[in-house]
Amino acid sequence: MVGPRRPDWAKRGLFALCLVPLAWLAFDVANGALGANPIEAVNRRLGDWAIRLLLISLAVTPLRQAFHWPRLARLRRMLGLFAFFYVALHVTSYLVLDQFFDWPEIWADVVKRKYMTFGMLAFTLLLPLAITSTDAMVKRLGGARWRRLHRLVYPAAVLAVLHHFFLVKVDTTEPLLYGLVLAVLLGWRVAKIKTTSKSVA
Repeated sequence: MVGPRRPDWAKRGLFALCLVPLAWLAFDVANGALGANPIEAVNRRLGDWAIRLLLISLAVTPLRQAFHWPRLARLRRMLGLFAFFYVALHVTSYLVLDQFFDWPEIWADVVKRKYMTFGMLAFTLLLPLAITSTDAMVKRLGGARWRRLHRLVYPAAVLAVLHHFFLVKVDTTEPLLYGLVLAVLLGWRVAKIKTTSKSVA
C-alpha cells in the first residue's frame, strides 16, 4: 500500500517566494507609493521581475550540473511558468492600463519603437512554451519535439534583454548586467554541447 505523498516544501516555498514581488507591488499600489507615474511604475516592475525570473529559470541547469544538485531540476518548470506569469502581467498592464486597448496605437508602438518590437517578439516566443509546459503536452509532442520547441526560450531571453536595453533611456547598467548574465548562461550551454560532442567523438 502506497502512503500519502510527502509535501514538496521546496516547491511550496518557491511558489510563495515568486509571489512576493506581486504582493509587494500590490502593497505599494494600495499605499500610493509608486510615484508620479504609477502606471509606468507598475509596468516596469512587472517587466523587471519577468526578466529576472526568466534568467533564474535558465540558471537552473548550469547550477544543477556545476554543483551536482539533481533535485534542483524539479523547480525549473515552476520558475519558467512564473517568469511567463510576470511577462503576461507586464504585457497586460501595457495593453489595459497604458493603452486602454487602443489597437492602432499599440500596433504603431510595436512597429516604430525597437523596445516594443523586441518585447512583443519575446512574448510571442514564450507563449507556446507556457502552453506546452504540462506533462500531457510533453507526451503529446514527444520528448524530442518538445525539447526543440522549448529551445525558443533562448532567443526569447535575448529579445527580452534587448527590450529592456532599448527601453532604458539613461542608465543602462541593469540591462547590461542582465545581458552579461545571459551571455554566461548561454556560453555555459555552448561549452557543454562542445564538450559532449568531443566525448562522443
